[in-house]
Amino acid sequence: MIVSKTPLRMSFAGGGSDLPSFYKHNTGAVLSTSINKYMYICVNKKFDGRIRLNYSKTEDVLLRNEIEHPLVREALDIMDINAGIEIASMADIPSKGSGLGSSSSYTVGLLNALSAYKNNFISKEDLAKKACEIEIERCGEPIGKQDQYAAAYGGLNFIQFHSNNHVTVDPIICSTTTIHNLEKSILIFYTNQTRSASKVLKKQSEEMKNSKKREYMCRMVEIAFKMKTNLESGNLDDFGSLLDDNWRLKSLLTNDITNSVIDKWYAKALKNGALGGKLLGAGNGGFLMFFAPPSKHNNIKKALSELQFFNFGFDKDGSKIIHYNEDN
Repeated sequence: MIVSKTPLRMSFAGGGSDLPSFYKHNTGAVLSTSINKYMYICVNKKFDGRIRLNYSKTEDVLLRNEIEHPLVREALDIMDINAGIEIASMADIPSKGSGLGSSSSYTVGLLNALSAYKNNFISKEDLAKKACEIEIERCGEPIGKQDQYAAAYGGLNFIQFHSNNHVTVDPIICSTTTIHNLEKSILIFYTNQTRSASKVLKKQSEEMKNSKKREYMCRMVEIAFKMKTNLESGNLDDFGSLLDDNWRLKSLLTNDITNSVIDKWYAKALKNGALGGKLLGAGNGGFLMFFAPPSKHNNIKKALSELQFFNFGFDKDGSKIIHYNEDN
């Protein structure tokens, strides 16, 4: 039996610049961190030669091409596994429409577990590349590349997306005190609203034909660079205002990014001490994240008492195998 553990991610700035409609013309950049909420994938040999899947539903089929779940079907294909396997998944948080990159964490974790199942080592870069191939090329999802790399590598990273399709992942080099202060200044709340990230991102991609919208995205990338520079110098003074600038620019990209209810919650948080924030992921649902002095956290929690506050911490390791039994 093999068990993989893969983190979800939190993006601070530059989200959307990892779409080809942008980075094919301008280098994209995202500042993000993995968090200590995980996707777990368990893989085991199935004695009767069939394929059994357990996720939000159960599938029991004879061959790979009969599988309904597109990510599993394509992952088994790319890893050349046709039958005789059981796959189960669990997550620490709601996975659908959360804005924490759960779909990519699932794909990365599945690939990692399947590679170990075949007694092979797979690098973090190959994990991310293959996950992108499955989600974007094979399954045709109109999504970007940041989630796959964040899940595979783990940690606080500055990820750039180049016109030749190359992706570079640079860890933020800063003091542990700076990372600790950043971690302790962030609050996240579950909105209990879900949405299709694919629909939102598809519309964002279409809007990149508009020169004004492309300019907004370029400014968001600049903010990601500023955040990186500030973190490396140990300066968190402007982090909140930069988050706020990024969110206001992102809100201008399409009318699907936010709504009146989310805007109301955001305004309440700012009124009660938050210096900035954003919806995590594509927008219009999932988790709301805020940056605020710890002394203001209780005020913000009270102001947003209708939302579920969510404790979290940063993850450093990325996707890894936590159980490996050679007797497959």
